[in-house]
Amino acid sequence: MTDQDHALSGAYAVDALDDLERARFEAHLSNCPDCRDEVDGLREASALLGIDAVEPSPALRAAVLAGIKDIRPLPPILEEPEVRDELAERRTRRLLSRVPLLVAAAVVLLLAVGTAWVRPWSEETTPGQGPQLSPAEQIIAAADATSVEKHFPDGAVATIVHSRSLGRALIKTEDMPPAPAGKVYELWFQTPAGEMVRAGLMPPLRDQTFPLEGDGSRAVGVGITVEPAGGSDQPSAEPIAYFPLT
Repeated sequence: MTDQDHALSGAYAVDALDDLERARFEAHLSNCPDCRDEVDGLREASALLGIDAVEPSPALRAAVLAGIKDIRPLPPILEEPEVRDELAERRTRRLLSRVPLLVAAAVVLLLAVGTAWVRPWSEETTPGQGPQLSPAEQIIAAADATSVEKHFPDGAVATIVHSRSLGRALIKTEDMPPAPAGKVYELWFQTPAGEMVRAGLMPPLRDQTFPLEGDGSRAVGVGITVEPAGGSDQPSAEPIAYFPLT
């Protein structure tokens, strides 16, 4: 990861990244509280842009009226003063009604330009080599990558992507609630002999892409258990989800 990774929070907040880019950024997001806060703020701002138009403030209306002559010169109006006032008011109301749409369009345009300009891993290369991929991107791009998806009753979704040739796996979650107070989600590789081998603790994020730890080249499954804070050496309860790897 480079410092430029922080600049992708806006594109991530409006879902403007492809799968590989999203995996790269979410791996960065799991270790960057500043970016998590920024993504939350940007999502709230983008939600506000989608609300119905509201009556502009008197200050905004006055500023628009004062700048109309600079924005669009109009031909002389020969009607009586009261008619000129009515026409000016009508034009002003039309312009003010479009302000929220113009602001939203400007934000989307800036985000699109920023996404096209800042893509560090698509341009970051080593002489004689292709783009440098993160571990999560390597797993997703592997020729033998397979995925197993699990839907939970509360609507959460967890997906395991596994590459046997790389001996690696990752978990991707959507709207996954945090573990109970004082507990953590722990990941496990299941060996052909049925043993459960620790594969890392899941960060406390609802949406994430997180590479598992350890060698998964011979694993026959992946499990998630709820463990005490800090994790356990062996599962202390039955898995809340199990993903068979074929």
